[in-house]
Amino acid sequence: MDLTLSTREEGGRTVVEVGGEIDVYTAPKLREQLVDLVAQGQYHLVVDMQGVDFLDSTGLGVLVGGLKRVRAHDGSLRLVCSQERILKIFRITGLTKVFPIHDSVADAVAAE
Repeated sequence: MDLTLSTREEGGRTVVEVGGEIDVYTAPKLREQLVDLVAQGQYHLVVDMQGVDFLDSTGLGVLVGGLKRVRAHDGSLRLVCSQERILKIFRITGLTKVFPIHDSVADAVAAE
């Protein structure tokens, strides 16, 4: 399966909507998107992962890299994910302590 990406502005944050699989083959596409947004001065990102079917360690690495990039500019990277099988990956790896994870884009945008 392929990876779909779209971005939009919502509540002063940039929302990156991700769909499909984030794996060793598709993760570079997401990395490039995050790098481009930070280069454009977008430092407060919400990555909407509600449409993600699969996430591997490469995908986790891209998200961590994105977080480091925005933090270098005092920014934030919030995740939107309510799928148990994807959330389990974040729990097992301890990344629930690193990323704020929300149930909806509205919650992520409203959070401080």
